[in-house]
Amino acid sequence: MRYVLLAGGLGICNVVCAQTDAIPSFKSVDSIEARVQGCVTCHGQSGQGTNNGYFPRIAGKPAGYLYNQLAAFRDGRRRYAPMNYLVAYLPDAYLKEIAEHFAQQRPPFAAKETATVDNATLGRGKSLILVGDATKGVPACVACHGSALTGMEPGIPGLVGLRPTYIVAQITRWRVGERHAAEPDCMKRVAMRLSDEDVTAVAAWLSQQPEPKNPAPESSNLVRMPFACGSQQR
Repeated sequence: MRYVLLAGGLGICNVVCAQTDAIPSFKSVDSIEARVQGCVTCHGQSGQGTNNGYFPRIAGKPAGYLYNQLAAFRDGRRRYAPMNYLVAYLPDAYLKEIAEHFAQQRPPFAAKETATVDNATLGRGKSLILVGDATKGVPACVACHGSALTGMEPGIPGLVGLRPTYIVAQITRWRVGERHAAEPDCMKRVAMRLSDEDVTAVAAWLSQQPEPKNPAPESSNLVRMPFACGSQQR
């Protein structure tokens, strides 16, 4: 049995699909490209994200990270109603297939946004990302998310290519307890030590970064990581 993520929800494709024009651009409705149409409606045909800031780039992120998020939405550990509904009945094997598909995509990055903060704020964001803040016990973002901020296998996402509104929203959710990761939840530990101004600064600086020369996530490097992280231990 093959599952198709339809734009309006979850459906199971059968011969009726093949006899309609529901997915006219694909040679076979049994292709993974056809089966993830519910994903591309919001995240873009190749997972490049959209320019409204709420549907992030998922292309090129580690497959382990993408699978963890899909499973969290399915199991209710991460809450966003359209995603919860879309993947509610999908088995692990299919979630892993979706994750592998988008992990292999390499679409162009969106153009960097115009800065809406002052230079001091951008400088603070750069410092937090590249150096961290020892006085707050905040490590550099690059220690976990990779030297080029493209993520780290198997479970840490890249940060380049994400809109500032999305970054602010997700860090805020960690700070208020609405978002969680596998224990020990290293991201919650970091987020709780950031001020509102820090979050704004990090998001603003990231939005100014150019497309990386190599968008692939780095290989796993547990020695470099400042905290134990549950998503890397699975």
